[in-house]
Amino acid sequence: MSTSVLPGERPDRLEEACAVFGVYAPGEDVARMTCFGLQALQHRGQESAGIAVGDGETIMAAKDLGLVTQVFDEASLAALEGFVAVGHARYSTSGGAASWEAAQPHISAIDDVLIALAHNGTLVNTDRIRALLEGRGVQFRSSTDSEVAAKAIGEVTQTTHHLRNGIRRAMEELSGAYAMVLASPSSLYAFRDPNGIRPLCIGELPDGRGWVVSSETCGLDIVGAEYVRDVAPGEIVRFNEEGMHAEQGVPAGKPAACIFEYVYFARPDSVIDGQSVYQARRNMGRILAQEAPAEADLVLGVPDSGVPPALGYAHESGIPYADGIVKNRYVGRTFIEPTQAMRQLGIRLKLNPLRSVIEGQRLVVIDDSIVRGNTSKKLVQMLRDAGATEVHLRIVSPEVGWPCFYGIDTDTRDQLIAANMTLSEMNEWIGSDSLAFISLEGLRASVPDVRCRGFCDACFTGDYPVEIPAAVAKKSLLTKKDFEDVYAEGSQ
Repeated sequence: MSTSVLPGERPDRLEEACAVFGVYAPGEDVARMTCFGLQALQHRGQESAGIAVGDGETIMAAKDLGLVTQVFDEASLAALEGFVAVGHARYSTSGGAASWEAAQPHISAIDDVLIALAHNGTLVNTDRIRALLEGRGVQFRSSTDSEVAAKAIGEVTQTTHHLRNGIRRAMEELSGAYAMVLASPSSLYAFRDPNGIRPLCIGELPDGRGWVVSSETCGLDIVGAEYVRDVAPGEIVRFNEEGMHAEQGVPAGKPAACIFEYVYFARPDSVIDGQSVYQARRNMGRILAQEAPAEADLVLGVPDSGVPPALGYAHESGIPYADGIVKNRYVGRTFIEPTQAMRQLGIRLKLNPLRSVIEGQRLVVIDDSIVRGNTSKKLVQMLRDAGATEVHLRIVSPEVGWPCFYGIDTDTRDQLIAANMTLSEMNEWIGSDSLAFISLEGLRASVPDVRCRGFCDACFTGDYPVEIPAAVAKKSLLTKKDFEDVYAEGSQ
């Protein structure tokens, strides 16, 4: 393949999924608890935040663009009184860029009853369902698939008058990845797609004071809830005055939990489907040291997700670990853009090397992934400028060669460096002395305790557990070479 066309300047990361959080706890300040839960899950989405609260009669909601602490203060939380709540922190995937209309939870009316829905994931058949609903006179305020799900649930509930029936019927029609929490004025619901692609777990508050649902267990920890279990694939769980009631909404499919949760998305102190994220990352580094050894003086991890595997690599290889890269933790996803002149001066917004540690050293540098390659290229140059004599780049995920359609922000294949370059070409372009990725078998072996015993690894293999409609996949699955071939055929 040609190496003349290089990746663009977008961030070299698979950007996070969203976060959902729910509480059913009469007598508790559920809005405040939800706010704390969303802060614990802030890493999953920083574009907008919202909370909806039910008081037994109606739903009240507040949402806006920004981080959780930018959207909510004491006054806004005090106005949200009730005993059931759902919250959301958003990173846009389906539905375009950040906007107030796209912020969640989505509020929908079922006759004269309001519901609030928060969604983590992406549906792949949104266009078909939206068209059907619009044909029945349903109106939409945004382009998000989450609103489509809320309206689909409401459409069925209007005719059956049972919210669980509406959820079940909607689940039969929805295709893709979804972990959802939904609040009626008096009940909390949690449900998950039949493949269990996105995580969702249940916790109980002390002394039976109530129930909590969260994208990750770190959301349970912050409010003092004890982990009970994960929501099973295809399951509907309801929480109300009668306690917790679970039923199978749709039959469970082939287990396909997103393996990238363990690589990058989840917080290291979370446990997903029975597996410690931190231990999984340590395992990745240990296995990578076995698969791709290097002669070096120090092992460095790229903060934050690269640090646990770097510790594992160092322990297995016997090469000392060092903190050689400092992360500016107060630079969020949306920051004031530097001028072009500042860029030319090499402004370092997020990462800065410690010259006293790096100078004169041969480095093994551990990072979680390479998507487009531009950040890796800058990282290697930054370390060389700080005096590193060698930089051996080791990646604890396989080559990302395929886009994700299930709630992660990836480009078409023509923007993915591994889909357009060989390993040696990538190494040369990035400027590292050597480059190696963990094998898919090694990555799977890093998460041995996962109870579902099945992963979605489509971004590495192109093997999608949920069928992607042809209209959605047609352009996204093309590489630069594919585009060139199609253009050549069309010009003949």
